[in-house]
Amino acid sequence: MLSVNELALDIFEELFEYAEELHAVPHELDNGARIVDCGVSTSGGYLTGRRFTEICMGGLGEVDISMGKIRDFPIPFIEVSTDFPSIACLGAQKAGWTVNVNKYFAMGSGPARALSLKPKHTYEVIEYEDEFDYAVICLESDHLPNAAVMENIAEACNVDVANTCAVVAPTASLVGSIQVAGRCVETAVYKLNELGFDTKKITAGIGHAPIAPVKKDGTKAMGSTNDATIYHGSIMLTMNAPEIKDYLDKIPSNKSKGYGKPFYDIFKEANFDFYQIDTSLFSPAEVVINELSEGKVYHVGAVNPEVTLKSFGFI
Repeated sequence: MLSVNELALDIFEELFEYAEELHAVPHELDNGARIVDCGVSTSGGYLTGRRFTEICMGGLGEVDISMGKIRDFPIPFIEVSTDFPSIACLGAQKAGWTVNVNKYFAMGSGPARALSLKPKHTYEVIEYEDEFDYAVICLESDHLPNAAVMENIAEACNVDVANTCAVVAPTASLVGSIQVAGRCVETAVYKLNELGFDTKKITAGIGHAPIAPVKKDGTKAMGSTNDATIYHGSIMLTMNAPEIKDYLDKIPSNKSKGYGKPFYDIFKEANFDFYQIDTSLFSPAEVVINELSEGKVYHVGAVNPEVTLKSFGFI
């Protein structure tokens, strides 16, 4: 059986060993837990962002970065692909673990979730859980975890704390911008899962999204990084599921009642209360479905350069 932690560990080991060449900082705590700072006290970089995203997908994704344009503005784009969309996106990449230990807070994603089963319902639906003696977690946070945090993660994953590994980057960092844009395929798979579709029927996924320029303010960075997929994420999913036609109209972000403004503006109007935001907004801009059993192709949604460029600060 595939082990997302085993696959991700190989990438983590490379990142830890060659951290200096990647503008990252390795740490080994007194309890043996290992951490790679990818943007808290260091600049990180494009290659570091690729590795972070690959770890987040449990080693089951390919990640590339190239230059593109939105209208006349040059901007880097990330492209991610996976032949295991359900496991890579929901079983690993989904930010489904709120790490809250004493005063430390982070959004946890990556393969360690498949050991801790956070949230358990996700793993029941995709019929997957990992068995491995190392846990590799991705933390979106402005601070590095201490020994107590890593012990908490190890306990939840039922592994030795010395076998617990973490990569850490704030949202407001280059690696933060990269890894959030790298969730573009996950956003589509997650949306279909929320609609009740059996994502195990998706056999391949590929997508790209622009990498948002780094904002100094964390809340504004959260807005622009989410807008990268909401307003300019383009996804293609391959599947054996003729019933997908019943879900098409609900997939893209432009079906949300909150659509049309940068996410930061929407969040501000909601008094920065997530519970006041229409969750259907968290979807890719456009999706192409290649349904194999009937040989059909469907296209829904559209990119929105105007809102993307406004969110990114170009206009």
